[in-house]
Amino acid sequence: MARLPRTPERDVRHVPLRWVEDADHHDVITLALARARVSLWIATANLKDMRLEAPIGSVARARRRYVSIAERFAELRGRGVELRVLHGGLPSQPFRESLAQRPQLSPAFDWLRQCPRVHLKIVAVDGTDLYLGSANLTGAGMGAKGAGRRNFELGVSTTDHVLIDAAQRRFDAIWTGRECGACRVRSSCPRPLDAAVTAPTVPDAAAAPRRAKAPTAPGRSTPAARGGSGEGRAPRRAKAAATARPKRAKTKKKSPARRARGA
Repeated sequence: MARLPRTPERDVRHVPLRWVEDADHHDVITLALARARVSLWIATANLKDMRLEAPIGSVARARRRYVSIAERFAELRGRGVELRVLHGGLPSQPFRESLAQRPQLSPAFDWLRQCPRVHLKIVAVDGTDLYLGSANLTGAGMGAKGAGRRNFELGVSTTDHVLIDAAQRRFDAIWTGRECGACRVRSSCPRPLDAAVTAPTVPDAAAAPRRAKAPTAPGRSTPAARGGSGEGRAPRRAKAAATARPKRAKTKKKSPARRARGA
């Protein structure tokens, strides 16, 4: 059998990889949150309210406080970063409570989607950096817990565009519901993604200005000024009929006998 010629896409020796082990996962998620300028896509089986160091330069950082990852997500959305989090299991109660406190993370923005079959772990930043491995988005998985408490995790990070494109294609196929049609656990799915209505994803979509009303022409009063709400106004056809010239009433002709009596 003839062998395919070696190319950078086929030769793993040319793929830039970084080994990620145990506590190194904390750097993966911390750098992802700090670097994201365009997009941050995360896939995880479990989703919890993990705590991270506050951003450098913040008051919380000066006080050595740890903040919820939900707060960091809210910051990303505030900067206009496209945030997608795809998860398998039900998020933890503390995480759901953290979301409820932040309007930027409202379910109306549809940045968080669940698929019970999701078990892959991906962190993709701006389409240029990718993590693949075993770690879930939890404190124990991402190395946020101390030695002796964190999970044993392995993974790799890469900037190889072929791997990044392949991973994001797979992610997007699940995110948009293209895998839902042939799914055999659809009956137990809490919200099939192919039937979900996609909501706006920009942070300020809910605050979009309404269409301005046309100005009232000079000399013309508004319904409110005339003492009414404008409801129940006659349609144009009825108005035209009301202003049309009335027809002349028909006169009943007298019979010859009546005309003779009248004479």
